[in-house]
Amino acid sequence: MTDLLSQLKEMLSASGLSGFESPIREIVRTAWEPLTDELLVSKIGSLHGFKQGSGPDPRHRVLISAHMDAIGMMVTEIRDGLMHVTEIGGLDHRILPGQPVTVHGREDLPGVVVQPPAHLLPDSVGDGPVEMKYLMVDVGLLPREVQKKVRVGDPVSYAQAPLELTGEALAGHTLDNRVSVAATTLCLEALQSRHHTWDVWAVASAQEEETLGGAFTSPFDIRPDIAIVIDVCFAKGPGSNDWRSLPFGKGVGIGYGPNIHPALYDAFEKKAKDLEIPYHKDLMPKMSGTDAMAVQIVAEGIPCAVLGIPLRYMHTPVETVSLKDIRRAGRLMAEFITDLDKDSLNQIQWDA
Repeated sequence: MTDLLSQLKEMLSASGLSGFESPIREIVRTAWEPLTDELLVSKIGSLHGFKQGSGPDPRHRVLISAHMDAIGMMVTEIRDGLMHVTEIGGLDHRILPGQPVTVHGREDLPGVVVQPPAHLLPDSVGDGPVEMKYLMVDVGLLPREVQKKVRVGDPVSYAQAPLELTGEALAGHTLDNRVSVAATTLCLEALQSRHHTWDVWAVASAQEEETLGGAFTSPFDIRPDIAIVIDVCFAKGPGSNDWRSLPFGKGVGIGYGPNIHPALYDAFEKKAKDLEIPYHKDLMPKMSGTDAMAVQIVAEGIPCAVLGIPLRYMHTPVETVSLKDIRRAGRLMAEFITDLDKDSLNQIQWDA
């Protein structure tokens, strides 16, 4: 049985920034290998795990899409041994000074994000947060050594260790979206002891944070009949308490909006009620901000459901999640897939 906490800590130890997913992909490959019948890597680096259903040929296909890439930084300039950086994915520059990082150069180098003293900054900066263009990464080496080990374009990832909090909560970087990869692993594990008619394709997708590349390409290759996109969503916390956020640690979000097929929303809501799994309607009146934005419009269109694991402090080094909600999401997906039979697709009609 998967040790969820250990698996998450292992995944958080890998960088795997958007476009540089190789380190995290190998960890996911090891986790999924005993749970799938076949593993493939797509042409842009997404990992495809296939688990054959028990129904007669031709079987319907369900896709689970959980992006594995993370936000981070990239070296743009090296001056006097210090590195200027820009963002990969959405970063908040206010939280960067003082953060420990790893520069992935010719070798991995520990470093820290630093800023000039106030009297050396332009008067226009004022007393507020220092803009990213003034921040630098220091790895403690002499300039000539830095020139040998680091190049412009090298990625830079967060480096602090995850922290176990009370109440079965975990804080750390890149929980967006490693928690959903973990939930997908739990789903695949549960399906080992369940009879499922449909073929299951689990995808740890690449480049969600920047290009949605994996979400556009993997469904085109797999051609699923329906898709389950699992990602994090905003949990209630400081400054985040309106309809755009869900209670922390009190259930799974079920997406509701244009990216989501209404019949799949209804099916997941009914399944959550039947199983007494706590859930909340996650309103998505515009784009969902998930792989579903791309998956939904691949080929002739793919009916999508979106599940969300509530997360506090998104896109910071202290993202915080409840382990209970990860387990709930994994179980909900497994039970939903188990119920799919040869006639289920006929019930997924837009005007039903």
